[in-house]
Amino acid sequence: MLNSSFQISEFLPSDSVSISGALLQDIILESIQISKDDVCITINGKRLDQQALYNHGVVRLSPKILGGKGGFGSMLRAIGAQIEKTTNREACRDLSGRRLRDINEEKRLKTWLSQQKEREQEKVEKKKKKIERLLEEPKHEFKDETYHEERTNLSEKLSDSLEQGLKRKQQPGTSGTNTLNKAKKIRKKTLLDDELDAINDSDDDSDDEKAIALAT
Repeated sequence: MLNSSFQISEFLPSDSVSISGALLQDIILESIQISKDDVCITINGKRLDQQALYNHGVVRLSPKILGGKGGFGSMLRAIGAQIEKTTNREACRDLSGRRLRDINEEKRLKTWLSQQKEREQEKVEKKKKKIERLLEEPKHEFKDETYHEERTNLSEKLSDSLEQGLKRKQQPGTSGTNTLNKAKKIRKKTLLDDELDAINDSDDDSDDEKAIALAT
């Protein structure tokens, strides 16, 4: 019995009679006038075996479709070379639908919260150790009497030299004031010399004019 979907059902009326797969194939192909190269015969979901014996079941005929020219494997290899291999699986989901990234973050947060007390204790201990180090007396002491004497003498000499310098600055007639007075005198002398030169030049000019007038 053949239906619209190339399905033959109840090809044997009784379970007591068996038929070989090759004979069954010949009967089916002669009844529908199709070559065996054009169809694929399956019985009970499995490929028809010509050596086996069948006494009941459902036979299905599937037409064979010609394949393409190939090249699909090379295309897959090219795409696979472009894909980067990674071990990061955080974007995947578990059986409940949650992302592994969220689950891992939750675990890290739990571990961080569980270690909060330990971190606080470490901070307190560090502060205590720091205070103890500050309160401890220095282990090494520097003692050198000559160094201390030179240090005190140096400070005294420095203060004495500063006092002497200030006194010299306050006394009249020091070198600084003398140099200023000398500079003022030199400036006055140069100004007087310039004025005398100008007067002499004017006298010479007047004498020359008188001589020219007499000659004419």
